[in-house]
Amino acid sequence: MIRACIFDLDGTLLDTLHALKETISLTMEHLGYQAIDEEHTKIFVGEGYQKFIQNALIYSGDTECTHQEEAEKFYLETFEKTCLDGVKPYDGVVEALKKLKEKGILLGVLSNKSQDRAEDNIYSQFGKDLFDLVYGEREGIPKKPDPTALLAMLKELNVCPEECMYFGDTSTDMQTGRAAKVHTVGVLWGFRDRKELESFSPEKLLSHPSEIGE
Repeated sequence: MIRACIFDLDGTLLDTLHALKETISLTMEHLGYQAIDEEHTKIFVGEGYQKFIQNALIYSGDTECTHQEEAEKFYLETFEKTCLDGVKPYDGVVEALKKLKEKGILLGVLSNKSQDRAEDNIYSQFGKDLFDLVYGEREGIPKKPDPTALLAMLKELNVCPEECMYFGDTSTDMQTGRAAKVHTVGVLWGFRDRKELESFSPEKLLSHPSEIGE
């Protein structure tokens, strides 16, 4: 029996593409490079802001990432102001979450965003009562695809892996769920395509948020 559903944030619960594109573009322009388009933003995100910046720098021509430290500082300062720009839940997400909540299922969010930015996104769009647990980047806990954070959430919720479904839109999420031995579900409305998700053999692929919980 499923007792908990845990969700990735970017590209799964929330459409954050505008905020991510805006922030990484401002960062690259600050360094004298061109803005990053939406399609590359989708490809570059998913493994934390350091890797996001690294991918953008390499793409922009800084193959040795000599500007990584400066870029990270500017990005974090900027993202504090831009992290909610254009952010909104995907159509059908709120309704699906409320149905799960009504069934007594525990709800959680696991993101590679910082804890503060993850909470900003979730609480601004869903309030503070819908989710039982929100995990962003935490000191001493490795980022996804390492399963440590997901397993820590299960322990805190008092749920076994076989009682949990984990939903995400990237290969990072598929690897995380499989490594934690939870029921791993890919969503196709986010940042990556069917081919990428299928290559990691999720139990299910969903085409629309209305399918969550079916």
